[in-house]
Amino acid sequence: ITTTSTYAVRILKREGRDEAVAREFYLTDSGKVREMKAWLIRASGDVKRYGKDQTLDVASANNDVYDESRYKVIDASSEADAGMVFGYQAVTESRSFFSQSLWYFQENLPVVQSRYQLTLPAGWTASSVTFNHATKIDPTASGSTYTWELRNLPFIEDEPSDPSVSNLAPRVAINYSPTASSQGVGARTFSTWADVSRWYSELSDPQVTLDDNLAGKARELTANAKTELERIQIIGRYVQNLQYISIQIGMGRYRPHSATEVFAKSYGDCKDKANLMRAMLKAVKIEAYPVLIFSGDPTYVREDWASPQQFNHCIIAIKVGNETKSPTVIEHASLGRLLIFDATDDNTPVGDLPNHEQGSFALVAAGDTGALLRMPSTPPESNRLERKAEVNLAADGSINATIKERSIGQSAVSEREMFRRLSRPDYTKAIEKWITQGASGAKVSKVDPLDNSTDGNFALDVEFTAGSYAQLMQDRLLVFKPAIVSRLDWLWLTGASRKNPVVLDSHAYTETVRVKLPEGFNVDEMPDPVKLEASFGNYASTYEVKDGHLVFTRTLVQRAATIPANQYSTVRTFFERIRAAEESPVVLARK
Repeated sequence: ITTTSTYAVRILKREGRDEAVAREFYLTDSGKVREMKAWLIRASGDVKRYGKDQTLDVASANNDVYDESRYKVIDASSEADAGMVFGYQAVTESRSFFSQSLWYFQENLPVVQSRYQLTLPAGWTASSVTFNHATKIDPTASGSTYTWELRNLPFIEDEPSDPSVSNLAPRVAINYSPTASSQGVGARTFSTWADVSRWYSELSDPQVTLDDNLAGKARELTANAKTELERIQIIGRYVQNLQYISIQIGMGRYRPHSATEVFAKSYGDCKDKANLMRAMLKAVKIEAYPVLIFSGDPTYVREDWASPQQFNHCIIAIKVGNETKSPTVIEHASLGRLLIFDATDDNTPVGDLPNHEQGSFALVAAGDTGALLRMPSTPPESNRLERKAEVNLAADGSINATIKERSIGQSAVSEREMFRRLSRPDYTKAIEKWITQGASGAKVSKVDPLDNSTDGNFALDVEFTAGSYAQLMQDRLLVFKPAIVSRLDWLWLTGASRKNPVVLDSHAYTETVRVKLPEGFNVDEMPDPVKLEASFGNYASTYEVKDGHLVFTRTLVQRAATIPANQYSTVRTFFERIRAAEESPVVLARK
């Protein structure tokens, strides 16, 4: 395949200089960039030319030990400025594993013209599927040349909790193949998802290898396990703890290394880990299948284009009996109950699934019986954060407080990720920053996290003091907000209008704050209770005076949903009312 890419961008403001960069992808084992040149056209009409001497060759994946995917780069951003035009042209050669391709008509920038032109050998034909466009984008054909084109595409604005650009920008997925009479086709074609399943099973199944050492390790690990789920959990933790190292060579971009090799070397990438786990489960008589999925966007994969090019990650589906209960079990018509698990994400234990994989289409590769299935979405109660706060309020407005948080599911994962990513001093600083956002000038005396990743739980205890938290007015009134600390996952929807849908994940939140009232003060005013109900969630807040304490509670149950832009006002109003309720003060009056 010879590809000529031509691109030009006009820089309207100085902040747009970073767009003056040319990047051309290639694989060292099956392709090359034959030619690459660029131009920077100044407002005066002067042209600066860039060629071989200004071209860099860089890796495309910095976390891989070896990867044959690379980029040729010409970077003119340091010399670009408002009013200039940057353009480049590149010619590449490649040999594809598949007779399929994808064309994105834009990223987020506004586009004047975007065109993809495909010229095939005589006797070949092309067809396409359209995504993210109101009408089907049909090509114009002239002989064996097909052209897809769009013009005047608007800027795709980045908005809070919106879909990824890949789910907003128009794209076409293209299949091309020879007629039955043509010969010499090296690339693989796919008509159905069963075709893709058979292809990947042919690659992966022979790699599920067992020897005495590997089988013995699996049996040793699970010797004391009493249930099927316990055996799966133990093996899952073992595989997750192996070091992630990726080596991408040729068909190795798709075919996993043999399980015995991965076990012996104690490292591998996502497909290696899934394959090793299949082998270890096989040693304890549990069957499992690889699952091809797109990591990072649960709405990326579409049913109507059967292609392995829609996936960038591999997880596992484990066949389980009726005694194994989990929110991540799905039903397959012929394979039965399947427990879905990501053996690479060491923050998410067996029985849970990363948020960015939940609800997505993924391919269970099981030969002829494989199928594209909707991955499970865990309910809000499986992703729950519970917080309890005990607060002593003094007559001068100062407080000392203890906060205890307990989280499970994906709520625990977000806490665990921050805890593991940061050094202990940086983690403490992050917690202190969170506390002082609600209680200005707070002094934190204790930060005690406890990560129980085996059970998927995370606990955090914090103690702090803050002077002048409550405002003392005329020495007779104390005014304060019972919602002392904010939620770390708070969603701010403040725009008057919206262009893109709102994407909500699934979680639940409960907080109880008990404020011991200072001697000589009674509650004079407190907010009314709030109760909100919507298709995507429920919220309630209450206030009560009991045994010398003000007790404030707030609960939120948010269901996974994608809300169309034309219903944005409903979502915005829901969260605005929550914010208003939680920022409302309580007034105490001196007796």
